[in-house]
Amino acid sequence: MTLPQEIGLQIPQVLLPKESIDLHKWAVIACDQFTSEPEYWQQVAEIVGDAPSTYHLILPEVYLDTPEEDKRVKTTHAVMHQYLQSGIFQQKHSFIYVLRTIGGHTRRGLMVCLDLEHYDFTKGAQTLIRATEGTIIERLPPRIRIRKQAPLESPHILVLFDDPKDTVFGPLDEQIELFKEVYDFDLMLGSGHLRGFALEDEQVQEHIIQALRALIDPEVFARKYNLKPGRYQPLLFAMGDGNHSLATAKAIWEEIKPSVGMQHPARYALLEIENVHDPALTFEPIHRLLFNLNVDIVEEMQGFWGDRLTIKEIASAEQLIEIVDQAAEPWHQVGMVSPSGLHLIEIRKPDDNLPVGTLQNFLDQFMDGGHAEKIDYVHGTDVLMDKGRMTGNIGFYVPGMDKSELFKTVILDGALPRKTFSMGEAKDKRFYMECRRIQSA
Repeated sequence: MTLPQEIGLQIPQVLLPKESIDLHKWAVIACDQFTSEPEYWQQVAEIVGDAPSTYHLILPEVYLDTPEEDKRVKTTHAVMHQYLQSGIFQQKHSFIYVLRTIGGHTRRGLMVCLDLEHYDFTKGAQTLIRATEGTIIERLPPRIRIRKQAPLESPHILVLFDDPKDTVFGPLDEQIELFKEVYDFDLMLGSGHLRGFALEDEQVQEHIIQALRALIDPEVFARKYNLKPGRYQPLLFAMGDGNHSLATAKAIWEEIKPSVGMQHPARYALLEIENVHDPALTFEPIHRLLFNLNVDIVEEMQGFWGDRLTIKEIASAEQLIEIVDQAAEPWHQVGMVSPSGLHLIEIRKPDDNLPVGTLQNFLDQFMDGGHAEKIDYVHGTDVLMDKGRMTGNIGFYVPGMDKSELFKTVILDGALPRKTFSMGEAKDKRFYMECRRIQSA
């Protein structure tokens, strides 16, 4: 029998709200979404009110660097303790099979605990669990401030596995009527519907563990990615969403483990795993939005790329998006949205493999030079086009990547440039639903 810890897995002790709790108000979207749209979070606050909700357990990143940040860091811990003491939770020692329906498609996932001893977010790591993008260390402190003293975690983390034959979830779909349904409700603000099933049967749990283990059988692994046998360490789980949240959990675990021992619950992180080949799972590009520039960015680009740079005026947003998405040229193309209009940025002989990496190399230097007040990473084109045209701002539209190339790219090249892809648009992101203790009771 394969033990779960051999593949970095643990069957979680999940805390779910009792039936008396209004789940429509309980579940809210990931804290790092709608960061340029405070009106979204105002709507969330109005819907939730004083009702029990994960909204009271998180720090929406729209409030970073505002007076609300310090306030919410203090109140989240108090609310967590209050919820634990008031008895609003029921506990399930099981995997939770999650079905998220939005836009006519249903995406499948499984709530598990992953062992942070098998995870490393540094570039070039050879662990079972790896980051898929560069980790921005300066984004960790606010999350660390919340998690370090928190008695609970409620994750928005999505981690991917590579199962083209659907061996893990396919058999679950065939017997789903046998599983106990633990929630079934509509999510707020047009984000679809969520159902969850507790997988408490030991045979079902064993199937999941064995199927995941088979994905990294040495011969299967080498053949799948056309690798020389034994040259690369197996990669079973690759980050999808929530890279910085899992990095936060890892940083805290490394800090406390000498004093708490290896059996402490903080060694593990509760999260959802999904099959990268799920037809309902889409990879969307993450665009760049800069606020309050204080220099001429075109001059800065010319200085950075020299004669490799060409800038062309484009008549419409539709035309710009089509050109960038088609990627018909051998060089890199990125769209630019500014108060002066729409332009196509072309960089010949690029230094990076992906257009988003080529752009990010420039933006990193640009921001390090203090040439803009803030950079934001946005999903979808509406916000990009609206805010990019505002005086003092500028936006960049970047192409997406083929999700089928993710695992091989990470195995061969390590982490991708930061914010290379998004699993769906903002409204598709994971909602906080399940909780788990991360301090000893």
